[in-house]
Amino acid sequence: MITVTGLTKHYGNRIAVDDLTFPVAAGRVTGFVGPNGAGKSTTMRMMVGLTRPDVGEVRFGGVRYADLRHPARLVGAVLDARCMHPGHTARNHLRAMAAMSTIPAGRVDAVLTEVGLESASDQRTGGFSLGMRQRLALAGALLGDPEILLLDEPSNGLDPDGIRWLRNHLTEFARRGGSVFVSSHLIGELSMFADDLVVVGAGRLLAAETVDAITARQAVTVVAETPQPAELARVLVGHDATVETSGDRLVVRGATKATVSQLAFEHGIRLVELSEIAPSLEETLLDMTGASAEFASA
Repeated sequence: MITVTGLTKHYGNRIAVDDLTFPVAAGRVTGFVGPNGAGKSTTMRMMVGLTRPDVGEVRFGGVRYADLRHPARLVGAVLDARCMHPGHTARNHLRAMAAMSTIPAGRVDAVLTEVGLESASDQRTGGFSLGMRQRLALAGALLGDPEILLLDEPSNGLDPDGIRWLRNHLTEFARRGGSVFVSSHLIGELSMFADDLVVVGAGRLLAAETVDAITARQAVTVVAETPQPAELARVLVGHDATVETSGDRLVVRGATKATVSQLAFEHGIRLVELSEIAPSLEETLLDMTGASAEFASA
């Protein structure tokens, strides 16, 4: 549904986005992740024509955003949840958006109900919390009943119930065939519903793969407990595994759980416990992007 090709943007001597190329598939949720300063917001702004790229292009179903006849009916975007007049009510804010995009006014109440703001529809947005603004911004993106959602940090300010609601809403949107492209710093939350990930660092593409494929980049750690730790360690090291020993507990890298079990059996070593620890998506992404982080803790 979306193809990003060779996208590049400089600000003076600094390169914010460096030759990004990746697809965003229909019927799937694609997470867009990377450290602060990685170029995520700049990329999303270029996707909808708010920032002009130096080189490259983005196409939605083969068409550039600027050439879409009714862009709001294909692409719904939330790049800044603060973009609303504080003196306008939620309903009037959406009415103005609908009028600008030639969308029937009847959609206003429908999307207010969809995002759970029907009871606040006549309140001025200046009194809205950040979470309410996020919901109203999403309502604006949904006005045209689009096929694509582009969302920059949509869970900011949402409480746990709101985050769960957003996750379920985006999952259902993709299940119906829509494309969701969403940036987020909440990697643990994103891992619960994203199908694919686009990972960037210092403006460059680091990966564009499924969540499972990226998680699989990190080797699984095997933990073994045995009354014969020295014997088991010696056997495992002889088979090119790396072993850290703490009392009767061994942490093994470079060997699978099945291999450790088989070697222990062959050498008559009794195992009390044997388990695997898979790396979290957050740990994997931190390893991938650590070298490109603009600010890193000591």
